[in-house]
Amino acid sequence: VQLQASGGGQVQPGGSLRLSCVASGSTGSSFSRYTVAWFRRAPGKEREFVARVFRRGGGIYYADSVKGRFTMSRDNAENTVYLQMNNLKPEDTAIYYCAADSGVTLSASTTARSYAYWGQGTQVTVSS
Repeated sequence: VQLQASGGGQVQPGGSLRLSCVASGSTGSSFSRYTVAWFRRAPGKEREFVARVFRRGGGIYYADSVKGRFTMSRDNAENTVYLQMNNLKPEDTAIYYCAADSGVTLSASTTARSYAYWGQGTQVTVSS
């Protein structure tokens, strides 16, 4: 499974971006069985969980720091997940990574090591 993240860029505080993560390779028609998550790593900080969506689009869960501002969705027909980011803040500046796995459990779904497949990351910079 290969994941390709895109959509990052530089915006001013209060701005919006939409990240995309496209899956290819051996997913074929089974992409809907994958749990997909977004993580981010800010300069000098540990990687942190942002949001995840369970198989078939259910169970979307957000980190408290982005709740109410970010919206995650998936289009299984296009093997793509999205992260709509609104009202961006300077503290949202980070490299954003998408990750996927077919065997993620609920209790471990916010943990990076639960995911076997990772995209290359896309840079998001929020500054005036």
